[in-house]
Parts: sequence; structure tokens; C-alpha cells
Amino acid sequence: MKVSQLMLFGIFFIGISSIEAQEKTSLTLDEAIHMAWLKSNDISLANTKVATKKYELQSVKNSQYPDLKVSGQYQRLAKASVNLKINKSSTAEPMPVVDQLMIGQVNANVPVFAGFKIQNSIKFSENLYQAENATASQAKEEIALKVINSYANLYKSQKTIELLKENQKSAQQRVADFSDLEKNGVIPRNDLLKSQLQVSKIQLSIDQENNNLNVVNFYLVTLLKLPVTTKLEIRESDFANFQMDNIPTNEEPALQNRKDLEAIRFQEKASKANIKMAKSAYYPAISLIGGYTALDLKNVITVQNAMNFGVGISYDISSILKNGTLVKLAESKSLEVQNSQAVLTDYIKMQVEKAIEDYDLALKQNEVYAQAVEQSTENYRIIKDKYDNGLSDTNDLLEADVEQLGSKINKALAKANIIQKYYELLSVTGQLSQSFNLSKI
Repeated sequence: MKVSQLMLFGIFFIGISSIEAQEKTSLTLDEAIHMAWLKSNDISLANTKVATKKYELQSVKNSQYPDLKVSGQYQRLAKASVNLKINKSSTAEPMPVVDQLMIGQVNANVPVFAGFKIQNSIKFSENLYQAENATASQAKEEIALKVINSYANLYKSQKTIELLKENQKSAQQRVADFSDLEKNGVIPRNDLLKSQLQVSKIQLSIDQENNNLNVVNFYLVTLLKLPVTTKLEIRESDFANFQMDNIPTNEEPALQNRKDLEAIRFQEKASKANIKMAKSAYYPAISLIGGYTALDLKNVITVQNAMNFGVGISYDISSILKNGTLVKLAESKSLEVQNSQAVLTDYIKMQVEKAIEDYDLALKQNEVYAQAVEQSTENYRIIKDKYDNGLSDTNDLLEADVEQLGSKINKALAKANIIQKYYELLSVTGQLSQSFNLSKI
């Protein structure tokens, strides 16, 4: 009976362990970004907008093709009165019974000239389509940066918890040692309480960092469309062996590669075409027309092979007075786009400058943190020796321990911070997608 209970407990424990293991997923940064590009709702929306613009462009292009219409009618006539005005016979013959009418027509209209409206409407739609493409590419860069920041923050939380738990073990051991010393009257109870308070503070820090970890983990798995129960685990090797190449040093790459700037440039081209479209109303519309008609009025007349062709001209005289406002409206919208482009260009320059400074700062901080670890470690060793020899008090010891822990955490997270700032720099210069082969998505 006992053996059976032990076996059941073992099987249950193994099952629980397996479930927990299944929920943990390890993803490289490259895998996470490609997954986001494939599954993100933001990317799906951007791609849908591109498809919409593509169909709109095709619809506009269709306007340059001939219109061909076929129509037919069959009408039943009730007691139709027929009075022929020509070829009347001298004999008084009764008029035929006319009770049905059939008409068939084929009409064609080929646009020849419309004040260049058709050509400019095509250019307008083409540039809007290209602008939407660029906007979709920019959306992918923004999603990639979100993944990178979440990925790095997840790693930072994991590493912080790891170091806190290591420090917690030594702090708990200190409490156990102080408890024995306090019982033997070697140290006052106040020192024991201070060590216990430090353990509580470490636990609070662990709880807070676990909270941050869970929030970032949920955000990232939601972004990647993974089950909400998935626990992501970041491999330290992805950060330890990371190489940074082609680091931008000015705004030139941004002005060449930023997709949002490219999109607004296409919008400017579209606005120029829109002005020409508005001005097209000043010109007449010319088209070639042709058709074929067949008619049968029962017992009266039959018409076959009645073909026609010619030229159609239309001109809206009122447009001379009314269209000026539409032209000014189009010109004003074009000026808006130009001003928006100037504003965005200045903003990009500021973004790049800040990103360069942030990246340089992260490098400098990494060097300082490396020195701080050595200094805090040596400081703790000295204080510990003094404490063991009765030359320093508990406050000094605990303070040195906190400083050592802080320096270790800062040093551990410095590499991840550098990588974050590096990718932010690539993002603001429009080169982030190149690092992850965006063209393959």
C-alpha cells in the first residue's frame, strides 16, 4: 500500500514537472522578431492596408481602358397605335398589330483626353501605394524594437532575480550565524534584527522583480501570439556573445533609410499629382465612341447592322469659376505634406543624436560598472575582515554587502543595456530591419 502511494506521488510529481518544463520556452532574439513579424496584429493590419492600396491602384488603372456596354430590351406593347408618316398606300389597308418591341445595343467609349486626369490619378494612387508599403516596413521596425526591448527587459529581470536569490542565501546564512551569536551574547539583538531586515528587503526586491518579469513576459508572449501560460526563458549566451557592427555616427543613414521619411516623400509626390488632377477640370474631355444597334418593332420595322462611330466632347464651363478653390485646396494639402516632411526630418536628427549619446553613455557605464564590481568586492572583503576583528559594526557590513550586490546587478545588466541602445540606434537610423533580414518576411 505504501509502495503504491509512493508511486502515485512520484508519477504526480513527474507530471507536474513535465507541465512546468513544457511551459518554459527558450527563444533567440532573431526567432522572437521573426515570429512577431509573422503573427503580430499590427503587422497584419499594415499588410492589409498595403493590399487595400494595391486594389485601389488597380481600380484607378482600369479607368484608362475602354468602356464597353451591352444592353437589350424586350417590351410587350398593349394596343399600340401606329401612324406611319411615310410610304402611305392609297389603298385603305388595315394597320398591322404592333404588340412587341425588341432592341439590342452595343456601345463603346474610349477615353482619349481628359486634361491628363487619368495619368495623374494613376501617379497619385501609385505613390500612395508606395507610401503605404513604406509605412508597413516602418511598422515592422517598430514591432522589432518592441520585441528587442521586451526581450532585454525580460533578461534583465531574470538576471536580477538570479543575483538577488544568490545574495538572499548569504543573507539568510548571516541571519543564522547572528542568531547563534545573539543567543550566546556575542552580539546585541539589534544586530540580528538588522540582518533579518536585510533578508526581508531582499525578498521584497525579489517579489518586485518577479512582478516585472511576469508583466514583461505576458506582454511579449501576447505580442508573439503564444499561449498566455508560456514562460519565456532568455539564454545568457545571446547577450554574452553579441557582436555590434556598422555603428552609425551621424544622421545620414537615417535620412536615407528611414521608412517613415520615405513614406512622407511618396505622399509629397502624390500631392503633386493631386494638384494636376485638380487642374485637369480646366480642360475638355474627349473620347471616341462607337456602337451597334438592332431593333425590331413587330410587323412595322426591323433595323439590323446599324453601326455608329464618332467623337464625343464634353466641357464643364462652370469649372472655370469653381475649380480654382479645388486647385488651391490641393496646393495647400501639398504644402502640409512638405511641412510635415521638414518637421519629421528635424525630429529624426534629434532622435539620432540622442540615440548616439545614449549608446556612448551605455558603453561608459559598462566600464564604470566593471570597476565598481572590483571596488565593491574588495570593499566588502575589507569590511568583513574588520567586522570579524571587531573594528567595524553591523551597519558597515550590511551596507558593504548591499553595495556589492548593486554593483553586480549593474554589471550584469550593462551588456543588455548596451545591446538595447545599439538596436535603438539602428532603429532611429532605419537599419534595424537589415539586421534581421526583413526582406525575407
